[in-house]
Amino acid sequence: MGFGTHPHDNMEIITIPLEGDLAHKDSMGNEATIKTGDIQVMSAGTGIKHSEFNPNADLQTKLFQIWLFPNKENVTPRYQQITLDKSLQKNAFAQVLSPNESDEGVWIHQDAWFYISDFDADFSKKLSLKKEGNGFYIITIEGEIEINSKKLEKRDAIGIWNTSEIEIKANTDAKFLVMEIPMVN
Repeated sequence: MGFGTHPHDNMEIITIPLEGDLAHKDSMGNEATIKTGDIQVMSAGTGIKHSEFNPNADLQTKLFQIWLFPNKENVTPRYQQITLDKSLQKNAFAQVLSPNESDEGVWIHQDAWFYISDFDADFSKKLSLKKEGNGFYIITIEGEIEINSKKLEKRDAIGIWNTSEIEIKANTDAKFLVMEIPMVN
């Protein structure tokens, strides 16, 4: 059924549909459908009202909606949505979010970087932090991955900090989201 019109302020809200669609309408005049393979960011800033719901009566909607505190308060609210190039995710860390407008993906008011990856079984790769003092939060979307001898299956997650680099190995074909986020506000 979704959520009727409700307010937010001073929050960075990132939506990543995994299955199905999500209809969005907000007080800035944005009206869009976020589809599987898209990423959307809404910087609530000084305040915004929006609604969101599954527009398909016959299909489920499954998604990640991630909320981060911004590093700047009371900014002008903004909305951004893009379709991701899935080919960039194959055996790579495809950046889908950063704090820089000119980078790949969407951008937010926070020193955070998100990556979506689609690894083949037995493939492994290292990822280094972009900013000292940040940490990693990894969630498995499909398959099984291994990090520091810890196995993560579908919808398992792990937080890792006090390191500058991680190595992720896919034990099966696997899709996952890596979030590099500040460890202090």
